[in-house]
Amino acid sequence: MQLTYQAIPFTSLTTAQLYALLRLRAEVFVVEQNCVYQDLDDKDQPALHLLGTTEDGRLAAYTRLLDRGISYPDYASIGRVITAPFARGQGLGRPLMEASLQALFTAYGVQPVKISAQAHLQAYYGSVGFTGVGDIYDEDGIPHRAMLYQP
Repeated sequence: MQLTYQAIPFTSLTTAQLYALLRLRAEVFVVEQNCVYQDLDDKDQPALHLLGTTEDGRLAAYTRLLDRGISYPDYASIGRVITAPFARGQGLGRPLMEASLQALFTAYGVQPVKISAQAHLQAYYGSVGFTGVGDIYDEDGIPHRAMLYQP
């Protein structure tokens, strides 16, 4: 499956794009993972939203890119990393993270990146160049670990 990636500021998202990304986030993080949490955290407005769409326009992959100081004082961040259920198992994860890093660096400059990774995905993020730091911690009932990318 080939995706087209677009990095879009919040104010430039169409209502259809905003609906699609919020629907996908709710489908995966709230319903599928059975995790009740406040997804709308006021970080969407300053974010760059990376949408990976199929040839027919379906949202298949997504990340939220934040400049230094929004989630972490000394790091940019990538969050809300999702591959849609219909698109899983097709090797989209690594290209999604590579496109996310490229878009983040283009928009905000090359800088260290910190993520809060679900602990069971550490090897995946490690394969893209992230390194785990600190202990595993609970975030919204799911084990997580901080990970850093040093360009």
